Order: sequence, then structure tokens, then C-alpha cells
Amino acid sequence: MANEPGENRFQQSIKMPAPTAWPMITALGISLALAGLVTHVMVSAVGVVLLLAGAVGWFREVLPEEHREAVPIVPRPAAVVPARVAVAQLKVGEQRHRASLPLQIYPYSAGIKGGIAGGVAMALLAVIHGLLAHNSIWYTINILAAAAMPKLAVADTATLSAFDPTAFVVALVIHGTTTLLIGLLYGIMLPMFPRHPAFFGGIVAPLLWTGLIWATLGILNPVLDERIEWRWFIASQLAFGLTAGFVVARSERIATLQSVPMLVRAGIEARGVMPPKEEE
Repeated sequence: MANEPGENRFQQSIKMPAPTAWPMITALGISLALAGLVTHVMVSAVGVVLLLAGAVGWFREVLPEEHREAVPIVPRPAAVVPARVAVAQLKVGEQRHRASLPLQIYPYSAGIKGGIAGGVAMALLAVIHGLLAHNSIWYTINILAAAAMPKLAVADTATLSAFDPTAFVVALVIHGTTTLLIGLLYGIMLPMFPRHPAFFGGIVAPLLWTGLIWATLGILNPVLDERIEWRWFIASQLAFGLTAGFVVARSERIATLQSVPMLVRAGIEARGVMPPKEEE
């Protein structure tokens, strides 16, 4: 009797363990559960939930039966005929060449410009919030400066609503330094996300660090933790992320030098390494 089509397909393949993401989820849960010991109990709670979900999912991958998938077997040729071919240099990304990613990056100037633009957008929203909620554009600025000025940590609302030149300079330094560093981080990280980098920088990243700030703000700035209005805070973070991510993503990328020989990168002129110069 002839074999069934299913049997023929089985003979042309081998069963291997099916890929699964549950071990990574379990590892993330363990990391968050331990990180919550030095940050906030909610971080540990999220970690425990991910740990339990990952453990259950992982066990279901192997119990009561291990999940497998059929991998096709490529038959080997009957005979290998040697051939003399010329040696060709592989290009980056060609024929499964192990290339270091990303192949193109943003210049550092793109991250600086994105940080400045995002910082301006965030500052405008902070000033609007202080004006609408407390009838003072200096309220949010003084709260930010309270992280480094103990006298503002115990100040009342009237004092926080008044202009303080020292607090203004301190807040400007804190805000400017933070936004420039995050802008540089955007310029470095966004090339690692080739699809929709502006969405990652504008939505995903601000929500992630907003959660981190929510868990640690009571330690970093107790005054801000007591007086913060989270809707405006989240809006300002999204404004920064969208603006900075858009500016960085719209910048022109430059190719990395990973495909260039080391001698060329070092500027050493040698026959067969440097391209020949055109005679004048």
C-alpha cells in the first residue's frame, strides 16, 4: 500500500522543540521581583505575576507532552563536484553574514537636537499646567528645583508660586541636563528599532520611564511626589517622547564602518587596502 501524503511529509522532516517565549517572560518576572526590593512593592507585584505566568506557560510547553514542530530536511546532493572559483569578499548582511547591527546610526547631533526640542515641548506643558492649576508659571519650576533645594521641600504653595532666581537656574540645569542625556540615548537606541522608531520613542519609552519614576519618585523627590498631578506629568512625558523621537527619526542616518577593514579605519595607506587615487 502506498504511503499517505502525511507520512511522506513526515519522512521529509524532523521534529524539534517548538520555539517559545515563556523562559524570557519568566526571567523578566524574576528580575522585576528582585528590582522591587529596592524600588517599590508594585514592581515586585508585577514581577511575581510575570513569573507565575511564565512558569505556567513554560510547564505547559513540556507537560503533559512536549510541543514540537516539524523542520524540513534538505536532502544532501548525491555527489559534490569541486569547482575552482574566485574569492569574493562578503558584504555586510549578504548570505547570512554575521553583521553587527545597526548598519546605520544617527549622528550625536540628532540626539542633541531631539533632546532640546523635546525639552522645550515638556517645559511649555509644565508652564501651562502651573498657569492653569495654580495661576503661576513658576510653580512647576520650583517643584522641580526642590529636588536640590531643601528650603523648597518645606515651602508652602505661595512660596512655590513665586519667582525664585536660584530655583529657576537649578531647575534649568536639572531639566536641560536630563533632556540632553535622554536625547542622546534616543539617538543611540532608535536605530535598533528599524520599524516605527518614532512610535517607540514617542509612546513606548515615555510610558516605561513614567512607570519607573512613579515607583521611585518618593525617594528621589518627596515634594514632587506629594504635589505631582500624574495626568499632566504623563502628557509632558509623551510630549517630550513624541517631539524628540520625531526629530531624531527624521534625521539623516550615517552608515557604520563595520564593513571597512581595520587598516582603512586606522588611516593606514597600503597597497591593496586603500583604493587607488586618481591621478591629477
